[in-house]
Amino acid sequence: MEIIEKASAKINLGLDVLYKRDDGYHELEMIMASVDLSDYLTFTALDEDKIVITTDNGFLPVDGKNNIYQTIEIIKQHYAITKGVHVDLKKRIPVAAGLGGGSSDAAATFRGLNRLFELNMTYEDMAALSIPVGTDVPYCIYSRTALVKGVGEKVIPLARPIPQCWVVLVKPKLSVSTPKVFARLSLDDVTHPRIDKLQEAIETNDYDMLTRYLGNSLETYTMKKHPVVRQIKEKMLQFGADAAVMSGSGPTVFALCRKQSRAQRVANGLKGFCEEVYVVRTLNQ
Repeated sequence: MEIIEKASAKINLGLDVLYKRDDGYHELEMIMASVDLSDYLTFTALDEDKIVITTDNGFLPVDGKNNIYQTIEIIKQHYAITKGVHVDLKKRIPVAAGLGGGSSDAAATFRGLNRLFELNMTYEDMAALSIPVGTDVPYCIYSRTALVKGVGEKVIPLARPIPQCWVVLVKPKLSVSTPKVFARLSLDDVTHPRIDKLQEAIETNDYDMLTRYLGNSLETYTMKKHPVVRQIKEKMLQFGADAAVMSGSGPTVFALCRKQSRAQRVANGLKGFCEEVYVVRTLNQ
């Protein structure tokens, strides 16, 4: 039996770094949403007790360094599963882009193995097990518009999704290490977006209010280190985006547009500047 799962990219509509905790991590408050740029994973049970990952992306590790592999190990150990698993990954989300691609693949692995082995895990069960794999994994398990707190482990799905709109994603030719960003981040230099206002905008389906309150505390650091990120944001606004902000620790910047024609114009304007440009919809499941 084959099980197929879709792993959707996430964007941070708002990311606020509140303070550094005693455990060394930073306390966060975020509004996250998913967009229709997705990897696809196919799961097959194996009689032999081994983990096999195949993928069309030659840059990804397929051993214990891979989030999918780590997730399978956690599930097999927790539920004493002696069968093996083969996962075939069709990779579409850019790697190390601030879009949660690896985390979303891990989340899809939780959902896929839950179905494959009939484990009857709830989303809460999966989210609790997923923390060692990555802090974005709990959100990606839900993969719906949510308020996210702590280091990412507290996921509170909102009553309604982000107002339907078009999203332009632009990733420059560079990768950003999230742990390095947080390790070098100075809280004296960050701005603090109004997460409460973003939540209100979503809950009242107010698109204009949403665009006014997009924000990311990590932008200042990443833009200072990689000026191209600021240039992308500025060009998006010049080409007519309703709003633009960096996702996660970067380097991907996304723009929101109410109309598809405007989103396409923004994308066309950026294609000569960056190779990886995507026009997608918000996911409203």
